[in-house]
Amino acid sequence: MRISTNQLYDQNIRAIMDNQSGLADTQQQLATGKKINKPSDDPVGAAKVLRMTEELDSLKQFQRNNDLVTGSLTQQETILRNITDSVNRARVLTLQAGDGLLSDSDRKALASEIGQIKDEVFDLMNSQNAEGDYYFSGYQSEIQPFVLNGAGPGNAYTYQGDSGQNEVQLSNSVTIRSSASGQAIFDDVAARRNFSITGSSGISVDEALVAGQGDFDAFYRNNYDPLTPANNNYRITITAPNQLQIENVGTSTVVSTQSFAPGSPFTFAGIDFNLQGGVGNTLDFQLDAPEKKNLATTLYDLQQALDNEQIGDADYREALADALVGIDNGLEKISLEVSSIGARLNVAESVYETNLDLEVSTKEARSAIQDVDYAEASAEFAKQEAALTAALTTFPRISNLSLFNYIS
Repeated sequence: MRISTNQLYDQNIRAIMDNQSGLADTQQQLATGKKINKPSDDPVGAAKVLRMTEELDSLKQFQRNNDLVTGSLTQQETILRNITDSVNRARVLTLQAGDGLLSDSDRKALASEIGQIKDEVFDLMNSQNAEGDYYFSGYQSEIQPFVLNGAGPGNAYTYQGDSGQNEVQLSNSVTIRSSASGQAIFDDVAARRNFSITGSSGISVDEALVAGQGDFDAFYRNNYDPLTPANNNYRITITAPNQLQIENVGTSTVVSTQSFAPGSPFTFAGIDFNLQGGVGNTLDFQLDAPEKKNLATTLYDLQQALDNEQIGDADYREALADALVGIDNGLEKISLEVSSIGARLNVAESVYETNLDLEVSTKEARSAIQDVDYAEASAEFAKQEAALTAALTTFPRISNLSLFNYIS
C-alpha cells in the first residue's frame, strides 16, 4: 500500500489539530470548573442541567415569595393583636359603664376614652405596608379600606375595598393566603340579635327587653326563619286573669303558656316582659332579621350613647348590650384570623425548609453532571499535552522521510 505525501501531511496535521482541540476543551473545563460548557459536550447531560437550573430558579423565587409573605403575615398579626388589646380595653370600659352609680361626668369620661380607642382601631384597620398598599382592602390595595362617613349611628364607617383575598405560591403545590379582606374581619361582624314590638291591642308595655342574651340567641337560632318572614312573628294573648299564652303567628303554634299578673315581670326566651292588660288583650312582636355591624361603628355607637345625657335608662342598657355583643363578636372574628395567620406562618416555615432541602439536593445532582473532577481533568490535560508535544516533535521527522534524502 502506497501512502502519498499529501496523505502523510494531512494525517499528521489532523492529529495535531485533534490534540490541540482536546487540550483546549480540557483547559476550558479547568478554567470554568464545568465539564459541560456547550451542549455538544454532553447533549443528554446539558438537557438535565438546564432542567435543574430552571428548577433552582423556581425554588429561588419561591423562597423570595416566602420571605415576603412571612413578613406581611407577621405585620398583619401584630396589627390584629394591637386591635385586640384596644378592643379588650373598650370591653372593660363597657362593663364599667353598666355601673348604675356613674354620674354624667363619669359617662363622658368613659365616652372620651372609648372615642380614643375607636380612633386607634380605625387607624389600625387602615394600616399600610412599606409600599403604601393597604393590608385590609382585598384586591383594592391602593384604596383606603375604611372611611368615616358621618351618617350617624349604625352606619358611621363604610368599607371601600372588596372581598378579595390575595394568595402567594410557595412551591409547585402549596399556595397560601397572604391577606384578608377587611370586610370579612371588621365589617361583617354579627350584631346583637334582638326583637321588635310590632303591635298592641289593649296591652301596655312597662318593659320588654332581652335580659338573657344566651337564652334569646338559642331561641333565635332554633326558630328564626329566613325564608318565611311570617314565621318570625309572635303574639302574646292574655287568656285568663292569671294566664297568658305566646303563639307563633305564622304557624299558629302555641310555644308557651305562662302565669300572668298585670305589672309583674315574666321571662320568655331570655326576654323580660312587664305588661299591663286584661283578658283578650294581645301584644305582637317579631324576631328581627340578623344584622352585621362594623367593629369601629360599634365603638362609635357606644361613644354616642355614653355621651348622650338625654338617653333613657332602657335605651342606655340596650346600647351597652349591643356594644358588648358587637365587641365580643368582633374579637372572635379577629381571633379566628390571628389563628389562621399562625397556621399559615407554620406552613410557610415548613415549606421554606423543604425548599432548602430540595435546593441542596438539586444543586448536588446538577454538580454531579456538570462540575469537573479537577484531579481527573488535570491528569487528562497532562496526557493531552504530552500527546500534542509528541505529535509536534515527530511530524518534522516524518515529513523528511524521502528517497531524495539518500541520493547523493
